[in-house]
Amino acid sequence: MQIRYTRCAGIDVHKKSLTVCVLAGEPGQEPTREKREFGTTTSALLELSDWLRQQQVQAVVMESTGVYWRPVWAILGGEFELTLAHPAFVKNMPGEKTDGKDAGWLADLHRHGLVRASFVPELEIQDLRELTRYRAQVAADRARVANRIQKQLETANLKLGSVATDVLGASGQRILDALIGGETDASKLADLALGQLRKKKWQLERSLEGNVREHHRSMLRLELAQWRFLERLLGEIERDIEVALRPFVEQRELLLTIPGISKTTAAVLIAELGTDMSVFKSAEQVSSWAGLCPGHNESAGKRYSGRIREGNAWLKPALCQSAWAVTRCKNTYLQSQFQRLCGKKGKKRALVAVAHSLLTIAYTLLKTRQTYQDLGADYFQLRHQDRYKRAHVRALQRLGYEVTLKPTAA
Repeated sequence: MQIRYTRCAGIDVHKKSLTVCVLAGEPGQEPTREKREFGTTTSALLELSDWLRQQQVQAVVMESTGVYWRPVWAILGGEFELTLAHPAFVKNMPGEKTDGKDAGWLADLHRHGLVRASFVPELEIQDLRELTRYRAQVAADRARVANRIQKQLETANLKLGSVATDVLGASGQRILDALIGGETDASKLADLALGQLRKKKWQLERSLEGNVREHHRSMLRLELAQWRFLERLLGEIERDIEVALRPFVEQRELLLTIPGISKTTAAVLIAELGTDMSVFKSAEQVSSWAGLCPGHNESAGKRYSGRIREGNAWLKPALCQSAWAVTRCKNTYLQSQFQRLCGKKGKKRALVAVAHSLLTIAYTLLKTRQTYQDLGADYFQLRHQDRYKRAHVRALQRLGYEVTLKPTAA
């Protein structure tokens, strides 16, 4: 087998220690193996860098083990050709699982160029990625707390959620504060409503005639305080994301020209994909990496499940959420695509198809630096005019009509 590197190293990364194996040898010769163990402190990693330099190592490969690989990457980056390997693609043979053998296995695979490199963006993108992922986690926590507040209200037989669209809106929070303060008069609680909710005062009074005990007030006080803390925390994260996005204003503006893409989704796209699209060979590879392309499972001429793979757990939900939003953007190509596929494949598959299109469009815009040009809601009809014409004629003929078509002037 062809040798790609004559001197390379494999690192088995752990929390407290690193096992390093260096392979050195010319093509056609049995390579020599040099193994050593290092700690994971900064001084130990600097010692590792010096040792690899003494061994004249050309390339280094390591597995993406949790976050433990990141300090190693930060110190060795710039001096060596680094490759981050996904553990699923470089598994050692059964019965061969030891730290030393794992490091040697990685080095041997990399020596022959058999390790598929994982995508590691630049440092600014990594920082932005941490912020956007943290925002998603905090938003999920806030939603869970809001659900617990709703559950507590239902336990006390307070049907505020049946009347108010948002229990934690301005009116809802005023009512909750009064409840926590000890107010039990439903009429006085209903008077706290603001805006459009005041028009439903009679229904609001009926919904607030519950059985509130001191335990309910205590739980509501604690949960509402947690929800407000998470709300403030989200605001701080949003401000930090805006600061982190300053170098990428041009890319964000390009992404915002796509229907259904919000500022939040644009930030997620930049954080997960980066801005240099040359790291991906094609839009198809990006879709496969994100987990938005159909599964390819065929054997003996039979095609089996086309279920999509897991892919990027942060990018896929954001694009699916934007796909739902774009189905409400009237007179657009993407809405027309969803409606066209919805009757054939169902809503869920049509949604994934639109999310796939959004990702392909985003990749193209970031690569070409061009704004989005919508194809129009009638794109599919214009592309298949004869097919649509025959289908409508047959439908009218089945209803008993004789159809004669006469083209109008352009």
